[in-house]
Amino acid sequence: MARQLDPTTRDALIERVRFYRDLGLTEFYRRPVDPALVAAEAMQGEQEGQLPAEPPAAGEPDLASEPRENAKRPALFADIQPANSFQEPPIPARKTFPAPPEIAAAIPPAERQAALRVIREEMGDCTRCELHKGRHELVFGDGDAAARLMFVGEGPGADEDAQGLPFVGRAGQLLNNMITAMGLKREEVYIANVVKCRPPGNRTPAPEEANTCSPFLFRQIDAVRPEVLVALGATAATYLLGARQPLAGLRGRVHSFRGSRLIVTYHPAYLLRDPRQKKEAWADLQIAMRELGLKAPGRS
Repeated sequence: MARQLDPTTRDALIERVRFYRDLGLTEFYRRPVDPALVAAEAMQGEQEGQLPAEPPAAGEPDLASEPRENAKRPALFADIQPANSFQEPPIPARKTFPAPPEIAAAIPPAERQAALRVIREEMGDCTRCELHKGRHELVFGDGDAAARLMFVGEGPGADEDAQGLPFVGRAGQLLNNMITAMGLKREEVYIANVVKCRPPGNRTPAPEEANTCSPFLFRQIDAVRPEVLVALGATAATYLLGARQPLAGLRGRVHSFRGSRLIVTYHPAYLLRDPRQKKEAWADLQIAMRELGLKAPGRS
C-alpha cells in the first residue's frame, strides 16, 4: 500500500521538485537496493561494537522479522552501490523532439501585428491537447509585434489563465522589474509561452502538450523576428533548443535560434523561490543588453 504523505510534506516535495526542474534537472529515478550492501553495513556495525537490538516488549511488533531492506541506513549513502554488484536496467531512450517548422520569410515591421492575428485566429478555440479542458482563457502573447527583445516562458499560471495575458501574476511583476532594469518598458518587448493553456496545478507541460503547442510559438517568433530572445527557465530552453540540458550548461553564452540570438536564464517564478539567484539572472540579462546595445538606466 502506498504511503500517504501529509499535506505539508507533499507541498514541500512539490516545491523541491520545481526547484530542481528550474535548474534543468528534470529526470529522477531510484536505483534498486543491493541486499549485499545492507548485510555488509550490519556486519560493520557489529564489528564497531554496536549492541544488538533489544527484544521487543510485550505487545510490540518484532521488527527483526521484517525484511532487512527496511533497516535504517545512512540517508546519504542508502542507494550507493558497490561496483559490479548488480546489472542496472537500461535507461529508456528519450523521445525525440519533432522537427520545428521551416523558418518563415521575414515580415516587414508594419505587417507583424497582422501576422500575429492570423496565427491567433488559426489557433481558434484550441482543443488540440488535453490542456484545453481545464483552461479559462487561452494565453497567446502580449507586447510589441516589432519588438527587438522577446521573452519566452513555460506556460500560464492562475492569474494569466484568468486574464488571458502572459506574466501578470507575481512572476510577471518580477519580469516587469527585470525589463525596467534593462532600460525598457514592457510595452516595448514581446512575451509568450511554450504552451498557451494553464497546466493543472501549474505542473510542467507534458511533452505531447508542449510539442503540440510549440509550433505556434515558433511562428510567433518568426513573425516578431526579435534580435534577442530570452528563454525563461528550463522548459522554455528545452523546447526552443530541442534538447534537455541543465541551465548551467546553457547560461552565460549566446545561442543562435531561428535568426535570433538566444539567451537562457532563470524563470522569474524560480527567482521568487530563491532570490539569491537574482544576481545570476541579472548577469544573463546583461548579455542580452550587450547584444542589443543597451545600457542600464542611470549609466552613461
